[in-house]
Amino acid sequence: QVQLVESGGGSVQAGGSLRLSCAASRYTGSIDCMGWFRQAPGKEREGVATIHSDGSMILEDSVKGRFTISKENGWNTLYLQMNSLKPEDTGLYYCAAELSLRRCRRDDFGSWGQGTQVTVFS
Repeated sequence: QVQLVESGGGSVQAGGSLRLSCAASRYTGSIDCMGWFRQAPGKEREGVATIHSDGSMILEDSVKGRFTISKENGWNTLYLQMNSLKPEDTGLYYCAAELSLRRCRRDDFGSWGQGTQVTVFS
């Protein structure tokens, strides 16, 4: 599996910005997609943004126009730029990766990081 380490979380006032980073190692040359997910207290984990090997990107509706997903140096580093943050963006943010194109098409990620906490206060 791909090893993933997230960083960049923190506490920020509503309207502020944060940039999350995810450092990937092992099998990075075989990654077909990566993504960011989040889980708020008492809620199920949800997808925030994904990027595929063909360059296509998908953003969850509530973050469109505010969040941007990007990658650098192949798949070695994944970013999530978060602007105009809202209290409802609060949660534990996970980075995920997948080596199988077929599983990418199903948003079925096999490798996960430990998460980084994002707290947005009003």
